Amino acid sequence: MLTPDPAWYRAGAPHVWLPYTQMKTAMPALAVARTEGSRLVLADGRELIDGIASWWTSCHGYNHPKIRAAVQRQLETMPHVMFGDLANEPAYTLAHRLSALAPPGLDRVFFADSGSVAVEIAMKMAVQYRLNRGECGRNRLVAFRGAYHGDTAGAMAVCDPDEGMHRAFAGYLPRHLIAGLPRDDDSAAAFDRLLDRHAGELTAIIVEPLVQGAGGMLFHDPAVLRHLRRAADRYELLLIFDEIFTGFGRTGTMFAGEAAGVTPDIITLSKALTGGTMPLAATIASGKVFDAFWSDDPMHALMHGPTYMGNALACAAANASLDLFAAEDRLAQVAAISEALSTGLAPCRHLPGVRDVRVKGAIGVVELDDLGDVNELKRRFIAAGVWIRPFGNIVYLTPALTIGSDELARLTGAIRAVLAERR
Repeated sequence: MLTPDPAWYRAGAPHVWLPYTQMKTAMPALAVARTEGSRLVLADGRELIDGIASWWTSCHGYNHPKIRAAVQRQLETMPHVMFGDLANEPAYTLAHRLSALAPPGLDRVFFADSGSVAVEIAMKMAVQYRLNRGECGRNRLVAFRGAYHGDTAGAMAVCDPDEGMHRAFAGYLPRHLIAGLPRDDDSAAAFDRLLDRHAGELTAIIVEPLVQGAGGMLFHDPAVLRHLRRAADRYELLLIFDEIFTGFGRTGTMFAGEAAGVTPDIITLSKALTGGTMPLAATIASGKVFDAFWSDDPMHALMHGPTYMGNALACAAANASLDLFAAEDRLAQVAAISEALSTGLAPCRHLPGVRDVRVKGAIGVVELDDLGDVNELKRRFIAAGVWIRPFGNIVYLTPALTIGSDELARLTGAIRAVLAERR
């Protein structure tokens, strides 16, 4: 018999407004008492294997002792100090390390506290880059169908305007150009014609490299990124890689752009940056971008400054996370996960209603014609001892990179069993 929900849950539930949730019809949230490795331990004693690593953040698993210890040490000396005219060691150390780790030439790090804000900062950099150079009127970006870049206003404006969750806000958002990804000769030609018509009003191209995440886990070939780099150079546009989802090994290389041998002008990072422990994001720019802000004119400074940017606690966690990437072969683990996902999900291809099964790195996707009753799907996964949260028309896995092979087998087996039972 399950134990009652704890007092804190009963007291707070009438007041909490959950994300992406129709509160009237959604199943109640699960009360989590603690986490360990790839496990969620619920307040009623049940354990669930987490298949999505808390929205892809917990790359080293939950409660990694090295990250926990780093945060505890930092908390004893200085949890936070403003980043305006004050410096702290964890943030400066992290900026140095990210510059060394990022694609060559990206060496100016601007910190924030969420992925959406990192995208906002990248967009502001791209627009002010033109203003500081006297190129007035070049204030629009090119984004792509299927894209998702965040929930703040600027980020929403470069998401898919028709299929995405933000289409209701169309009249409120700035207008940018939305194109199809240049996947083949015809779409590449159409993309180039679009740039040719609008180059004089454009400042940048923004893309999620290799995988459009929350837009439906849509994959594209590295050749797409090479085409975007050539087009950006031809029309003197900046190229922004949104690696908030794909960064830190998720697709099989440390950053997704590495698979194409392409370096953007700006990259955004968050999600796994702190190993899933604390909010932190970074927008990293090239010297070319930074030089446009280097001036005696105070108004040429980048006018942005999140209150908690460069937070010492979060940066200490991020440095510990980078230590783990340096000491332990996470990319080899991603390769093993990729193979296991391919094997474990392949039988789903033959199930009724399955449109596609695809795997890239530590991302496994089963695309359906229709999810049907999403709450019922979630309940069946929970009954199978796993935490999997379908959305749109996909059931997907993005587990911790440290997940055990038996736990991964439980996840893929649950997907096979639950989808086989669908009517």
